[in-house]
Amino acid sequence: MDLTALSAPFNGTLMRAAGAVTAAELRGPRLRRLFPDTFVRADATVDLALRARAAGVWAGGDGVVAGWAAAELLGASCGPLDAPVDLILPGPRGRTRTPPGIRPRRVLLHPDEVFLRAGVPVTLPARTAFDIARWAPTPTERVAGAEAVAHACSLRVADIRAVWRRHPGAHGTAGLPALLDLVNPLVESPMETRIRMALVLAGLPMPRVQHWSGGHRLDMAYPEVLLGVEHNGSHHREPEQARRDLVREAELTRAGWRLLRYPARTVLGSPEAIAAEVRSVLAGVAGGRALLSS
Repeated sequence: MDLTALSAPFNGTLMRAAGAVTAAELRGPRLRRLFPDTFVRADATVDLALRARAAGVWAGGDGVVAGWAAAELLGASCGPLDAPVDLILPGPRGRTRTPPGIRPRRVLLHPDEVFLRAGVPVTLPARTAFDIARWAPTPTERVAGAEAVAHACSLRVADIRAVWRRHPGAHGTAGLPALLDLVNPLVESPMETRIRMALVLAGLPMPRVQHWSGGHRLDMAYPEVLLGVEHNGSHHREPEQARRDLVREAELTRAGWRLLRYPARTVLGSPEAIAAEVRSVLAGVAGGRALLSS
C-alpha cells in the first residue's frame, strides 16, 4: 500500500475497514502511533499542531481542541512545544480516561464556540483566547497567549470579554478583568509580550507597542526619552536581516534613540534583568525619572 497519501493523523480501525491500510502496515515501521488507534506516517514531524490534530481524531468528534493546542492550529503559537493537548470533552457520560499527552477539560462549551480547523473540532479564536487567559500558569503566559491569538486572528479585546460574559464565574476568571486590560492585539509575538510583562510586573511604566520613528517600527518604546526595547529573535542572525538591523540601528541612533535588545534566553530565563536594566536607563535621564515617578 502506498502510504504517501496519508498526510494527516487517522483512525487505524476506520482506515483499515476502508482498505486504505492493512493490519501489518499499522504494526509496521512506516506508521507511528500517537494515541490509541491514532496514527501518522513515521516520517511526519510531530509537533504540537500535529498532536492537536491527532487528539481530535482520537476523540472521534466527541472532543474539541482548546487552549495552547487550539492556538497552534489557529497560527498563533504561544505555548510550550511539549504542552499536552487540551481537549474539551463531554460531561460525565463522555470518556473518563485519556491517554498521556491529552489533558481533558470538562467545561461548559457552547456549540457556536466551535468550528472545524485542520479537519478537527477546535474552539473559535475568541474562545481560545479566553481559555488561555484563564488556564495558562502565570499572568505573563496568560497575556502572551491571549495577545498571540488576538493578533493572529484580528480579535478585539472586546471579543474576548464577550466570551467571558457568556461564562460568568468560570474557573480561573477571578483576575480576568485586570488581565484583559493588559492585552494589546497590536503585539506581534509572545516574546514581545513577555518583555512588556517583565516591565509591567516590576512596576515600570507601560511602554508603547509598535511605535514608529522615522520610518522604523520599534517593538516597544518610551518615546519621551527615546528608549526602544525589543526582542532579538533568531531570525536577526540571518545575514541579510543582520545587515538591515545594522542600518536601522544606525539611523535610530543618529536620531537620538537608544535600543535595548534581548534574546530569548534572557526573556525566558532572566526577565528581572530586563526590568532592572530598563529601570536603570530611565533613572539616568531626566524624562525617565519623571516617568518612574508618575
